[in-house]
Amino acid sequence: MMEKRIRLRSVNAHITCSLCKGYLIDAATITECLHTFCKACIVKYFEENNTCPKCHIVIHHSYPLNYISFDRTMQDIVYKLVPHLQEKEMKRQIEFYKKRGLPPPNYTGNDENSNERSKTPVAMNGEEQDFHRSDEQINVCLECVTGSMRNLKRRFLRLSCQATIMQLKKFIALKIYNNMTRFKDVDILCNEEILGKDHTLKFVSVTRWRSKDTPLLLHYRQRVAEL
Repeated sequence: MMEKRIRLRSVNAHITCSLCKGYLIDAATITECLHTFCKACIVKYFEENNTCPKCHIVIHHSYPLNYISFDRTMQDIVYKLVPHLQEKEMKRQIEFYKKRGLPPPNYTGNDENSNERSKTPVAMNGEEQDFHRSDEQINVCLECVTGSMRNLKRRFLRLSCQATIMQLKKFIALKIYNNMTRFKDVDILCNEEILGKDHTLKFVSVTRWRSKDTPLLLHYRQRVAEL
């Protein structure tokens, strides 16, 4: 059986950064919309913006950097598809540190060290991030309150207190409609009050939830059409 070869240019659109137009380096994915950019590019972009450069949805009004994470799978794909890209990037970084009289990163460019490097968390503002694993956790129970939507198979979730209502809406849309972009069709309520998309679970728990010893009960429904 003959092996089918794919030209690199046919996949370039999927492995390049739309900000710098180059191949992805330290690929960072926005958790709100799953668009991916070079880490350096998106960090610089978020210095003056809070929306996704591609789809323009608001990531977070104040802290958009908290909603990007290192995409190890994408970066591995890029390095495997583009010949010598990883070696060139390592040499460039070593040269960068040398010019500034700083100790270079502790890797040599071989496969073993490269794999170890890819396992380290992405650094934001000089600090390693753990993607909210060390955050305070909140137990959430999601219940459907409209007959036009089906119940989730998994009603109970344990989430970071920094998770937002928008992220829950996207999760529900993905599970029910198999389409995350339909989050606008979903309302989430607590004590019969519709919650704002930027509210964090911590905020909802403190200001809306009265029964502190039980999971945070949130209802979801198909959004009522506006007149």
